[in-house]
Amino acid sequence: MLQGIALSVLASVTFGVLYFYSQLLTGINAEQTFGWRMISTLPFLTLFMWLIGDLHFIKQIYEKIKQQPVFLLYLLLSSLLVSIQLWLFMWGPMNGRGLQVSLGYFLLPLVLVLVGSLFYKEKLSKFQQAAVALAILGVAHEIWQQGTIAWETLLVAFGYAAYFFLRRKLKTDHLGGFWWDIVLSLPVAFYYVSYLGTVPDGWSVLNLLLVVTGLGLFSAIGLGSYILASRFLPMVLFGLLSYLEPILLALASLMIGETINPEDWWTYIPIWVAVLLLVVEGALHLWRQQRNTRMLKRNVAQYKKRQDEN
Repeated sequence: MLQGIALSVLASVTFGVLYFYSQLLTGINAEQTFGWRMISTLPFLTLFMWLIGDLHFIKQIYEKIKQQPVFLLYLLLSSLLVSIQLWLFMWGPMNGRGLQVSLGYFLLPLVLVLVGSLFYKEKLSKFQQAAVALAILGVAHEIWQQGTIAWETLLVAFGYAAYFFLRRKLKTDHLGGFWWDIVLSLPVAFYYVSYLGTVPDGWSVLNLLLVVTGLGLFSAIGLGSYILASRFLPMVLFGLLSYLEPILLALASLMIGETINPEDWWTYIPIWVAVLLLVVEGALHLWRQQRNTRMLKRNVAQYKKRQDEN
């Protein structure tokens, strides 16, 4: 579980960097950004999979497609669901809808908690129950502040939940499944890049290459870690840890000049405390694990000593 927590935190940090990275993409619209992101992510993701020994998942899915051609239709649906999210993630801040998109990421963990509780019968610990209550308080205040729920918010919250649920049903909740999601989106990605122009006005080929390379690298690290975390963690804990991402997105927004109004603190503080509770729970879990390991070693040593005496 600790490995999953570390991967989830890494993913959230990387997504925060990507939100800030969008400031380097002036002159490129959201569709071009999506195209370049998918194209540049694939080689880094493939390399990442090779390093951790996950390339066999690609062939595993290919063999399943050969045996069950209809399985390709489900993969196309999976690719569509995640492609919409990856496009919307960059489209939001580029079109003045960053707050609506980030609100969706606030709601997403609650939806995942609901999915985990209803469909997977996962139970909440006392720490998680307290974290959920605080998160609900923060999200409810944000909805009250906005006055309504935008379509971008609902699309993020329920679209990503549907994506993760579908991947678990298809048993493609690994990097091989995400690799196929990207590959199946490449025709659309190449269309956006070629039809809308390969090099934006005022950009050199070298500048474009550097920015696109960074976009692909950060995307592969963030998305790869995020999907691996979803495999290692229960749905409920995975959903709760996802609150770290919108917090970091908020910090990235502050770094690029946005401000938090005094009344907005009642949204962020409860969610930050909820994340702190999860950190405390993780620390206690690690302490108990280490204590049990020490006790086991001590008992084994005492047993061997008694055996030697006999």
